[in-house]
Amino acid sequence: MSLDPSRRRLIRYLAVAGAAGPAGLSGWMSRALAAGSLGGVEGVARLEGTATVNGQPAKVGTPVKPGDRVATGKASQAVIVVGSDAFLLRAETTVETKGSGGIATALTVLNGKLLSVFGKKPMSIQAGPAAIGIRGTGAYLEVEAKRVYFCLCYGEAVIDGKNMPSKIVKTEHHESPLWLMDDGSALTAEPGPFLNHTDDELILLEGLVGREPPFVKSGVYPTKRY
Repeated sequence: MSLDPSRRRLIRYLAVAGAAGPAGLSGWMSRALAAGSLGGVEGVARLEGTATVNGQPAKVGTPVKPGDRVATGKASQAVIVVGSDAFLLRAETTVETKGSGGIATALTVLNGKLLSVFGKKPMSIQAGPAAIGIRGTGAYLEVEAKRVYFCLCYGEAVIDGKNMPSKIVKTEHHESPLWLMDDGSALTAEPGPFLNHTDDELILLEGLVGREPPFVKSGVYPTKRY
């Protein structure tokens, strides 16, 4: 089987992703790419530990569609695909999508830690007190009781919240991570550190939906990587 150049490049990058190891996400992804077994992936693509879809136990292959709620258990991790969007849910994370015709147009992150990549369509995200509008981006979120960590990994986003002027964020490679904090009277946005997600995971998620992150296309990665 002949692989196109972008797929060969993804396999090469994932094969040298040392943190994940041969049995981890990158190893799984590179093997699946090489075998050509990622086409048409929908629903739960990978599961470590436990997860539920609409309160029912999930397994690899369980369908996930707009309107479904997905939750991971303790010491668990799940990769899911919904249309042109792909998500990595870390332990004790709960998310719900909305949309129609198999296309998700809204995402609510109720709790936990979520890495996402989105197709080029409008998507609204509700994460705690923050409302985030995006289109065709990659983003990482950690939702706590009174604050949200938000890294726009690449692309453009508009952040809104109580008594806060709309904030436009544009990035190419994780330049502007933020803490979005609710003090009861207003939402504020403060610069934050880079936390708890990697370029290799973004490459993996984009690969599941047949894309490459822009930092790969531009040649920034692997010279500069997170």
